[in-house]
Amino acid sequence: MDATAELVESLDPDVVMPLGDLQYELGKRPDFDAAYAHNWGRFEDITRPVVGNHEYTGGRANGYFGFFGDAAHGPDGWYSFDAGDSGWHVVVLNSVCSAVGGCGEGSRQLAWLHADLAKTKAVCIAAAWHHPRWSSGLHGSDESMDAIWQALDDRGADLVLSGHDHHYERFAPKDGVVQFVVGTGGRSLYPV
Repeated sequence: MDATAELVESLDPDVVMPLGDLQYELGKRPDFDAAYAHNWGRFEDITRPVVGNHEYTGGRANGYFGFFGDAAHGPDGWYSFDAGDSGWHVVVLNSVCSAVGGCGEGSRQLAWLHADLAKTKAVCIAAAWHHPRWSSGLHGSDESMDAIWQALDDRGADLVLSGHDHHYERFAPKDGVVQFVVGTGGRSLYPV
């Protein structure tokens, strides 16, 4: 974690978006306080977190939501923001669908996404969530995000960022949207 945090610091970013599974294995608050805060705490003011499945291991992601506070937008974990003057509108979604009442048609999250996308005037739209819709990695593609993917494509979104699979992969546009799997920041690497 030290090496990746130092690399990020050298880039002087405006926003840092950790893509879930931010504290292995259980995502408990003392673990966030002891490890994550030690390395990545320096980016607290510019962090826009994404919740992952390990945050929910053994509960309702209380360690994650407690550690990140208002930035995590609990208890559901979905939110949006405009990235400064860049022209980007970013939606952060929760792909742990079982924890938030689903991600498909009729779900609260999808209804929120439609409303959020209808309000933005941004030229560029990005989304971030933990489980990749498309992946050649160990876990593979996650079809539970189909309705969300379609909503983003219908609105003309440009980019989706995800983690979960422990590798790096980028896809040519799928239905018009480019996706990156960026699961290389922590525990171990998986084969593709």
